[in-house]
Amino acid sequence: MRPGARKGRGATGNPDVRYAEHAREAFDDGWGTLKGEPEPVPTRLLVDRARRVIARNDSPDVPFEQSVNPYRGCEHGCVYCFARPTHAYLGHSPGLDFETLIYHKPDAPERLREELARPGYRCRPIALGINTDAYQPVERRTGLTRRIVEVLLDACHPFTIVTKSALVERDLDLLAEAARQDLVHVMISLTTLDDDLARRLEPRAARPARRLRAMERLAEAGVPCGVLVAPVIPVLTDPELERLLGAAREHGARAAGYVLLRLPLELEELVEDWLDHHRPGMKDHVLNRLREAHGGRLYDARHGHRMRGAGPYAELIRQRFRLAHKRLGLGELPPLDCGRFRAPGGQLELFPDGLG
Repeated sequence: MRPGARKGRGATGNPDVRYAEHAREAFDDGWGTLKGEPEPVPTRLLVDRARRVIARNDSPDVPFEQSVNPYRGCEHGCVYCFARPTHAYLGHSPGLDFETLIYHKPDAPERLREELARPGYRCRPIALGINTDAYQPVERRTGLTRRIVEVLLDACHPFTIVTKSALVERDLDLLAEAARQDLVHVMISLTTLDDDLARRLEPRAARPARRLRAMERLAEAGVPCGVLVAPVIPVLTDPELERLLGAAREHGARAAGYVLLRLPLELEELVEDWLDHHRPGMKDHVLNRLREAHGGRLYDARHGHRMRGAGPYAELIRQRFRLAHKRLGLGELPPLDCGRFRAPGGQLELFPDGLG
């Protein structure tokens, strides 16, 4: 593929898979093949079969033990997405492949129901769509996430959602019922309030104002909501931190969190190329600030460090967030109730209320 910015796509190229035996590079053959607008790349929906869909997590950096990801790859096309390098496990590039080759798990609701019914299953909140967005555009066609939410609600199983999509409103009936039973939290992810910047950073995600409206509708229906400012991009979006938190608070957010831009593996090349195309004058400033937060490197994957960084710049962001969080009266979301869980297909008690 010719490198370059494409309408509706975040990545400006398709870098080699890190496991590939051979490397590729663009070559001008004299026939003008590298000139002109790069060709559009359509989205392809592929099938991902899995015997199990609940992934376990033991990282101290994230507040969940279990997750379910209906999709691999994400059409939102956020150039900074930390999940991009996972597409290499499928033999695809973390660049344009990640946002155009979307794998879905059509039997995920059935596999989930089976796992929840297994003897000895221990109920802990399930984070839905953590690796890639469970409400990305293809969900309109598949309805896969809604069917998963139905399984969780039928089992009275607590779950959490993080999304950049206003499509979450479609499932307001299910989410409102889950909220009445203390079974759900929803975090809306925001990076910027600038429409033009958002269109280039996260081209197929909902507009920032539309995400805020979705948050407002969820909150009005009684669904506990928060905002995740992610990622905070040095120089490019960090001046908006307080405004992002304030706008979210006005639209019903009760809690907030943030994550500093992370550049694992191929993401470093992808973001540098994006900056060259869209914000060349800011590139060195952005990357130097990141290096300040990671001991001279662009990324440090150590637990306890990778999400927030360290040093003067990282500490400044931390203090700004803390002060804004306090000033706006943001707190914590209410605890989720694991005590209601009932295994799918489980038998009713023979002698309820201790009458045996």
